[in-house]
Amino acid sequence: MAEVHDPELPARLLVTERDALIPLLRRRPDEDFAIPTAACPGWSVRDVLAHCSSALMRVVESRFEEGVFSPESNDRDIAERAGWSNQQVVDELERGMTEAGAAIVKAGGRLDMVALGEWVHAGDVREAFGEPGAYAGPGLPHALALLAWLTRAKGHVPLHADLDDADEPLRLGEASGERTPARYIGDAPTLVRLYAGRPLNGASYELAGVEADELNIFG
Repeated sequence: MAEVHDPELPARLLVTERDALIPLLRRRPDEDFAIPTAACPGWSVRDVLAHCSSALMRVVESRFEEGVFSPESNDRDIAERAGWSNQQVVDELERGMTEAGAAIVKAGGRLDMVALGEWVHAGDVREAFGEPGAYAGPGLPHALALLAWLTRAKGHVPLHADLDDADEPLRLGEASGERTPARYIGDAPTLVRLYAGRPLNGASYELAGVEADELNIFG
């Protein structure tokens, strides 16, 4: 699944995640938006959502000034929404997840990481809420396909993942053959956590030929 770039994949991932995440957010009381997130220390659920919505609107509106998506830029985007209600943040997020896909497709792969990052952050929110399957759900197949492509395009460390819930191994990273592929055995959500640098929460898996921190694609 990593060998051919599917330009529509990021848009499908965002729309699939929108349909799963937005109804969940609409049901939560205001106090839940203040819950801290383990994956993003110092950020509450609301902060993560404000970051996501602002990032997507930057894509929609093609606003990429110098330093965009840096920690300082992210903090400014969150601060700009401090006076908004939680539902206004969710409204903007819904619009961004609906409209950003077309802009990402038009960018020809340069912004694909944004879509994957948004999906991972949705998992961060679900985990903060205590929802089961934080980094799973209907978007997972799209996320895995996008992860495979991105790691290949970036020349990331090669890895063969034997997933508990898939019939065929997932091949990630560069395929030059210069380095023997590392090997992962375990479930797909844990693989996502490794590549996203998220807490593993005691998950059981096997990893050989690479250190876990070498897999993090978000730095």
